[in-house]
Amino acid sequence: MNVSYKWLSDYVDLSGFTGQELAEKMTRGGIEIDVVESRNKGVSGVVVGYVVSKEKHPDADKLNVCKVDVGTGEELQIVCGAKNVDAGQQVPVAVIGAVLPGDFKIKRAKLRGVESQGMICSAKELGLNDKLLPKEQQEGILVLPSHLKAGTPIADVLDIDDEVLELDLTPNRSDCLSMLGVAYEVGALTGRKVKLPDQTVHHAAERADAHIKVSISAPEQCSHYTARYIKGVKVGQSPLWLQNKLIAAGVRPINNIVDVTNFVMLEYGQPLHAFDADRIPSGRIDVRLAKAGETLVTLDDQERKLEPHMLVITDGSEPIALAGVMGGASTEVSEETVHVLLESARFDGGTVRKTSRQLGLRSEASIRFEKEVDPARVIPALDRAAALIAELGEGLVAEGVVEASAGASAPVQVDVSLDRINGYLGTELSRLEVQTILGRLSFEFTLSDADVFTVHVPSRRGDITRAVDIIEEVARLHGYDNIPTTLIHGDVVPGSLTKPQAIRRELRKRLSDAGMHEVISYSFTGPAQTKLFPGLAGEVKPVGLAMPMSEERSVLRTTLIAQLLDTAAYNRNRKNESASLFEIGSVFHTDEDRLTRLPQEKHRFAALLTGNRVEAEWNAQAQAVDFYDAKGVLETVFAALGVAEHISYQAAQPEHFHPGRTAAVVLKDAAGETVIGYVGQLHPALQLELDLADTYVLEIALEPLYDLATSDIVYKALPRYPAMQRDIAVVVGSEVAAGKLTETAWAIAGELLESVRVFDVYTGDKLGAGKKSIAISLVYRHAERTLTDEEVTELHGRVVLQFEQSFGAELRK
Repeated sequence: MNVSYKWLSDYVDLSGFTGQELAEKMTRGGIEIDVVESRNKGVSGVVVGYVVSKEKHPDADKLNVCKVDVGTGEELQIVCGAKNVDAGQQVPVAVIGAVLPGDFKIKRAKLRGVESQGMICSAKELGLNDKLLPKEQQEGILVLPSHLKAGTPIADVLDIDDEVLELDLTPNRSDCLSMLGVAYEVGALTGRKVKLPDQTVHHAAERADAHIKVSISAPEQCSHYTARYIKGVKVGQSPLWLQNKLIAAGVRPINNIVDVTNFVMLEYGQPLHAFDADRIPSGRIDVRLAKAGETLVTLDDQERKLEPHMLVITDGSEPIALAGVMGGASTEVSEETVHVLLESARFDGGTVRKTSRQLGLRSEASIRFEKEVDPARVIPALDRAAALIAELGEGLVAEGVVEASAGASAPVQVDVSLDRINGYLGTELSRLEVQTILGRLSFEFTLSDADVFTVHVPSRRGDITRAVDIIEEVARLHGYDNIPTTLIHGDVVPGSLTKPQAIRRELRKRLSDAGMHEVISYSFTGPAQTKLFPGLAGEVKPVGLAMPMSEERSVLRTTLIAQLLDTAAYNRNRKNESASLFEIGSVFHTDEDRLTRLPQEKHRFAALLTGNRVEAEWNAQAQAVDFYDAKGVLETVFAALGVAEHISYQAAQPEHFHPGRTAAVVLKDAAGETVIGYVGQLHPALQLELDLADTYVLEIALEPLYDLATSDIVYKALPRYPAMQRDIAVVVGSEVAAGKLTETAWAIAGELLESVRVFDVYTGDKLGAGKKSIAISLVYRHAERTLTDEEVTELHGRVVLQFEQSFGAELRK
């Protein structure tokens, strides 16, 4: 929002404040001013001149020799090359000694042998933004209105001895998107009264409702629509004072009718629109939602395809404007316009925002409607604009306002006690001081005997709805610098990580130190990804987002592996075929189709290995990752958490995993055995679909491990007595897991068994169908003495016997 210092002074007394001082006061009061810019870019000595005559230059076809009266009684001879210069014009003249922007000083000069005693200036040469001028004045010299007196300083004519404050408004302060809103703010900060503009309308005896009818067919999108009828207008150029104000605000003047609507929009914050009433033969206005397939040619001559959620103004049948966004070309005010239908309405901000964004039509009007306009200014702004059009366009305003309403806005009333204000701010303000502040804000209020203020919030301040909002207003006007500083007191407790946080941080460090790369992916994914690996997620429903950024990010993830696969595929497509990735994050589960409670957020750890463990070198071949690399990652994790003794692995065939190279991860605790995840190779069909080489993945739940995890380190003394090793190879059925044999050995040998290691597995025709050979190395040791050969033989024999009885094992010779 650009605010002209001079224009603002029409509504509130600014004496005693420069533009910079006012900006500082407003910024300290909570309305940040980005920059204060002077409209005068260094112009001095430039005056209004009257072109008495124009003749061709004797030696240059493109130059003219002009005689110009600048009010000194002596005509100046000025050589000018502008095509549009002509006798009888009033123009800006930089006389000898004048200075133009860029410190360009005007001197006496000769052009092709003809003396020139000054310079006739264009708008750009005066430092004006020519893009904000009417189109006919954007090229050549600046032609001024004919009523101006020669010799008048151009700074007074163009009102450029002014400063413009650029407000950087927060979304809640939409009240300052108007000059009156800023005036109320400045009045509150300075303690000065606000002067409201004259809204008196002198109307004709003819009634407006004899020409127009108004109805609302979409009450949820339009709560109030008003219109006035003005006849006999003359469309033309706006007076200079109006053009100057619009240019200072960054708005290009167009004609007196449109300029009035823009002026009042900036003044009141209420957007208006003027229709050519003769182009609405039905005389009817109906506000409704667009119909599927309807189109509208807007003022920029673009045909817009309308959708059913868009609000339109119609003539009873066809759309003639996009409500709150842009008017239609069919009812545009032009030089031929005689009768005007003037609109002022309150449209739903969400509807306007959605329409303007979808069509790419963001305007000053739509910005104000998006933030909701003041319902109390709909008719005052309409009256103000009608009065100005009658004055500047010589029109007659028909009597009465034609309106339709879908319900009035409820007034806002807020109660706040003096004790609460002082308690929040740490101040000792008296009731008189708070009363004074509320009075400066122009807030009406009542005060009870218990020092409770009942504040009747004006409709222009839609940001104030709660007691804390009133307290903030008191703090702003009291002055943030005047709020006493209080030291923080209380017991200081050192911060620390919770046990789950510490575990996740330690796992990240361990795995990163081991050379793996951590992935941090979106918690959002696509519906297809939630269907992968149902064995990990269980019977859950995807949690959809209310406003997804895209279809690929429309639901909350149910597993981590799916996004690790996307990452691996992305890298493989860019020739990075070996990857060792992990992620520690949350997944979200619910069993509801429509959420009535929050989904469960569960912490998971997942990893992916693909490509080579060791790349090929001149003296060694590449080594591809396999199942045991993935299992080794899990073993590293469980060892770091101190829970390895609680973990076992069982063959499993969950969906989307390889049926013969996958294991369930089983946790044993006091409650029994629980599958907390899976480790294995991707199913070949899924690998082919994703164009991946052999890929191994794992995912486990972390919550079951949090309680069992320990950081205690158990130390064991070095053995003082020798160990004895026995190796055995047994033939068992192919369905017997090696882990079962090692578990049995531990159970039989007890504390004398120091370690069990499977060092070979063999299958072949020699063993017969459905058979395999497992070779196991067992190490025996006593902590207090040397075992005898007889003791070890007897104990080892019991182990072998148990193998035979439990698994039908046969010693292999």
